[in-house]
Amino acid sequence: MSLIFEAILATATHEGDTHIAPLGFRRERGFVILSPFHPSRTLENLRATGIAALCHPEDVRVFAGCLTGRREWPIVPCEKIACGRLVDVLSHSELIVERVEEDAERPRFFCREVANTNHKPFPGHNRAQAAVIEACILASRLGMLPADKVKNEMDYLAIAISKTAGPPEQEAWNWLKEKIDAHLTMEQQA
Repeated sequence: MSLIFEAILATATHEGDTHIAPLGFRRERGFVILSPFHPSRTLENLRATGIAALCHPEDVRVFAGCLTGRREWPIVPCEKIACGRLVDVLSHSELIVERVEEDAERPRFFCREVANTNHKPFPGHNRAQAAVIEACILASRLGMLPADKVKNEMDYLAIAISKTAGPPEQEAWNWLKEKIDAHLTMEQQA
C-alpha cells in the first residue's frame, strides 16, 4: 500500500463552479489515486466532469475551514483544465480522470497529471500544522469513530498546538475543536 498524502482537492461542478474539500490521495504506478467517500459532492463532481486540481496550501485554516463551513477561499482558473484551484498554494497539480474502480464505499479514481506547478518554496513542517491536519481527519470521521477515541486523539494533538502553533494554526484548531466538542456533547446527550 502506498503513502497517503493530504491536500485540498478542487473539483469542477456541472455549473462551472469550483468545490473544494480536503482529501487524502495516493500516487501509484504513475497515477494520482483519489478515493472520496459515498456520498460526497467531490465524488459527484469527479463523476460528472472527470477533472480536478490537487492544491497544497501552507495555511491549514483551509483544511479546517472546509470541515467547519468556511469554504470561501480565493480561486483562480487552472492552466490546462476547466477547473478552479486555490490561489494561495505552495503547488498544485491538474488532473484528468483516466479510469474508475468502483467500490460501494470509496471508488478509486485513477488520474493523470496534465500540469504540475510550484508556486513558492516549501518552508518545512510544523507540528501544529500536522496536528490540525490530524484533527481534520478526526472531524471528517465523527460519525465513524468512537467518542473516546476522538477525545483521546484531540487531547494528544492539543500538546503540539500548545507548543508550536502560530495564529493561523490556533485559529484552525479552535474551529475544529468547536465542531468536535459540539459533536461529542450531542453524543453524550443522546
